[in-house]
Amino acid sequence: MRIGVNALYLIPGGVGGTEVYLRNLLQAMAKKPRGHQFVIFTNRETGSGLTPSSPSFQTAETGVSAKSRPRRIIYEQTMLLRDARVAKVDVLFNPGFTTPLATRIPSVTVIHDLQHHRHPEYFKKDDLLAWRFFVWSTTLKSRRILTVSAASREDIHEVYGVPLDHIHTAEPGVEPEFFQLTRKAEEPMVLCVSTLHPHKNIERLVDAFAAFRAKRPEYRLTLAGMPGFHGETVARRIAQHGLEQHVTRTGWIPRIEIVSLYQRARIAVFPSLFEGFGMPVAEAMAAGVPLITSDRRPMKDIAGDAAILFPATDTEALTAAMETFAANPTLRAMYAGRARKRAAVFTWERAAVITLDALEAAART
Repeated sequence: MRIGVNALYLIPGGVGGTEVYLRNLLQAMAKKPRGHQFVIFTNRETGSGLTPSSPSFQTAETGVSAKSRPRRIIYEQTMLLRDARVAKVDVLFNPGFTTPLATRIPSVTVIHDLQHHRHPEYFKKDDLLAWRFFVWSTTLKSRRILTVSAASREDIHEVYGVPLDHIHTAEPGVEPEFFQLTRKAEEPMVLCVSTLHPHKNIERLVDAFAAFRAKRPEYRLTLAGMPGFHGETVARRIAQHGLEQHVTRTGWIPRIEIVSLYQRARIAVFPSLFEGFGMPVAEAMAAGVPLITSDRRPMKDIAGDAAILFPATDTEALTAAMETFAANPTLRAMYAGRARKRAAVFTWERAAVITLDALEAAART
């Protein structure tokens, strides 16, 4: 088949985990393309690094700017249909929540989560209306839905009534670099890899860290991720505790720098209130960093018994969890060993197989 990949949503360094997901998934599919040909439809900001260096893959540059979401959506709903026909696409893969609604080409769409439905308070009014309409219509138009966790699969089925056998779960993988880390340069650092959005629970982490550091002044906190919608609010909370010299906000940084942070961190925390998957959970485990994460799905599903879980709205419990790890190197080593074994099940090769299965199933029906 000729498989079109709708990458119009991707802004490098601007869309968080969905960028990591697509880049790694494409590379994994390029290793075993099953004889298919892939056409990657890119925007003005995408750059040259998305399309794998493989004879099975080619780039179709559209010229649309994804920085204007309305323009990108209009292009996707109109001109992308023409582009796909010109490219003789047999099935269209949409990894960014939305699909062209008027196309007759079979579509497979990734809906990473239903945050707009479960937490509408985190969205601007106009954005929320668009999210509700396009995700709902996408579930009607797509022949198959892909998602990233069992929890999201159940959510999509419950909210939109999509049959479970039409929803495929392709959990993200972890790059080999994380598994290959040696942690000889460990530092008294608490690391949180996360965009600073409201649902990421970063203010609570700052509060908990302030209490933790009162007993453990050698520790510092690193927040690695885009400023997001809540960056200034987080900055104010840091200032309220007088922690400006002890909390680092990196902004978006390349993956190689993320790997370096995991190599040095003594403790990783992912306190999110809501996720489709929670890639930093699997990454921290693969890197062998003792992990604390919230007790909500899918984080607790991913972590199993390989992390300390805390009630997501309990600041004192989060502080206590950090102190538990800080006080006990033997416990940290035990959890790190469990974590690497647990993380081994999350591979991009497995995600690629499930994705190709879904695309082939969509083309047949």
